[in-house]
Amino acid sequence: MPALRPSISATPAGSTTFMSRSERETRRIGATLGQLCQPGDLILLEGNLGAGKTALTQGIGHGLGITGVINSPTFTLIKEYRGRIPLYHFDLYRLEHAAQVADLGIEEYLDGDGVCVVEWAERAAALWPVDWLRLRLRISGPLRRRILVDSAGARGQALSCQLVNALRPSQRVPARQEEMA
Repeated sequence: MPALRPSISATPAGSTTFMSRSERETRRIGATLGQLCQPGDLILLEGNLGAGKTALTQGIGHGLGITGVINSPTFTLIKEYRGRIPLYHFDLYRLEHAAQVADLGIEEYLDGDGVCVVEWAERAAALWPVDWLRLRLRISGPLRRRILVDSAGARGQALSCQLVNALRPSQRVPARQEEMA
């Protein structure tokens, strides 16, 4: 079976948008990202309920070599998984204030040996260090998702470039066409 290749287009301000046409494709994007991750990487995920944040995280885990089930830590807030690099999966949905996130001891994870993936990252935007990769997932149809990727800091930008290059399809979707989809 040929590899799935999501549609991609460049958008203003150095960000890039990928179009995923299925949950499987969203996981594949995540797996590609997971293969590129290094210890200390911070991946911020934003999007409404059902946008695919957990599916993307499952893919990241697969790319990190995690074989167990990865599910949303909504009630536990943090889940740890062991792979070639540890995955620290945060879900901030139930938290209302950035101070509650700080109380979790998240700094220890951010300075640790693993990859931190944070769902509902916008709830603690003031706490994130300078280096991060952010993926904003938007529902654009029953199975389709727009994934806007942007970054900050040297490592975040390098990871963003690596992801864009790894997912570059043979056919680009012009930004105007993507906005209509």
